[in-house]
Amino acid sequence: MTADGDQSGDLLVRMIGIHMHYGKVVGLRNVNLDIGRNEIVGLVGDNGAGKSTLIKVLTGVEIPTAGRLIIKGKEINPGGYSVRRAHDWKIETVYQDRSLGEKQPLWRNFFVGRPITNRLGFIDVKAEKRIAEEIMRTTIGFRSRGIGVDSVVGKLSGGERQGVAIGRAMHFDSDLIILDEPTVALAIKEVRRVLDFVLSIKSGGRSCIYIEHNLAHVHEVADRLVVMDRGEVTLDVAKSTMSLAGLTDYLLSLHRARPH
Repeated sequence: MTADGDQSGDLLVRMIGIHMHYGKVVGLRNVNLDIGRNEIVGLVGDNGAGKSTLIKVLTGVEIPTAGRLIIKGKEINPGGYSVRRAHDWKIETVYQDRSLGEKQPLWRNFFVGRPITNRLGFIDVKAEKRIAEEIMRTTIGFRSRGIGVDSVVGKLSGGERQGVAIGRAMHFDSDLIILDEPTVALAIKEVRRVLDFVLSIKSGGRSCIYIEHNLAHVHEVADRLVVMDRGEVTLDVAKSTMSLAGLTDYLLSLHRARPH
């Protein structure tokens, strides 16, 4: 979407004319992208298409060379934007396994960096365990195989770890959750679990940017399909207007059009 003006009350994020240069190398070129409320946006493209750079700009990791970033209707000063500020705006990224402490129990992972403390300033372990239990049973539906709040993350499957990370983001009221290749190297059953977690983000009233190479997974869960190629957004359509076969053919056409 590339609507003009700043009538963005119904949007979480607007990226307008975003450029990102690394010397003579162009990472992003005139990117326009809107993220609405309560929608799942599937972001696809080959390696090097610009997806990671786009997310780094959106989450405050990198400052764009040019362009405007508007979050919840307010223009953001790129020089004052950061990962911490993105969290303040309730934007959170869930990376594959890298955001979890392997040797820590689930309840500690839910509250790492954001502990619940009592009036004396000490961590309230009972409160953290109680809330972690609630997240597990309601938000992400862990009801089987003896998984409890004291289970060590390192013993969970890949899909279960993704559920923990997504559940944590939802608990902290993130309005926009970015999932970066969440089904890499997962078995089919685990993939199904993660896709259900993604759908739960929307059913919980939040939005999601879902980055994935598996086009079938993207097409299943996304409301909108956004394709990037060589630093540009080349396609931004409602999923209802493009079949999986059509999306596949479109990406193949981009590949054929590149100089070899």
